[in-house]
Amino acid sequence: MKKETLKQVKEVYKTESACIAEMEKYFDEESFSVAVDLLKNAERIGTCGCGHSGIICQHFAHLLCCIERPARFISPAEAVHGATGFLQNGDVMVFASRGGKTKELLPILDICKKKGVKVITVTENIESPLAIGADVVLKQYVNRETDKYNSQGTTSTTALCVIFHTLQTALIEETGFKNEQFAVIHPGGAVGERLNKKGL
Repeated sequence: MKKETLKQVKEVYKTESACIAEMEKYFDEESFSVAVDLLKNAERIGTCGCGHSGIICQHFAHLLCCIERPARFISPAEAVHGATGFLQNGDVMVFASRGGKTKELLPILDICKKKGVKVITVTENIESPLAIGADVVLKQYVNRETDKYNSQGTTSTTALCVIFHTLQTALIEETGFKNEQFAVIHPGGAVGERLNKKGL
């Protein structure tokens, strides 16, 4: 491996850890509390994003299911072909778009507003269409991506993950979710074996 390659690799740790350390400065307790309340009270939750943001939205939907908050990732392509029928009045859609202008998501925002679906947008651009159209906005912060061109979805996906992890952490506390519940729905693998040992 070239010395320059190794140098760039080690910079990844510094870049991403610096981003996470800085993110707390952008934490808005009021907006976060509103988002948690919406998610807590929703009968159903959708998540939606494109590219890397979409992949992390899939992760968030699964995290929500793991704490018994019924959720599914709604593909932007499928959303405008009927999949938004999953969401009903009072449910919640979570959009993730770093720039807040992702064209594929804007028609879905319109559908949500017409159906009375509450919208949470996670974005860096709080003046973007997806932010302006949301019921609550969670500010994303990204210092830079880890590649030398600052163009690949690396640090930005880490930052989005952290925001979703804070939401799940809050929901566990606010809903009173118990590990015993998780044991019922997660009997598989090493985690399931640990959860279902006698005495837990």
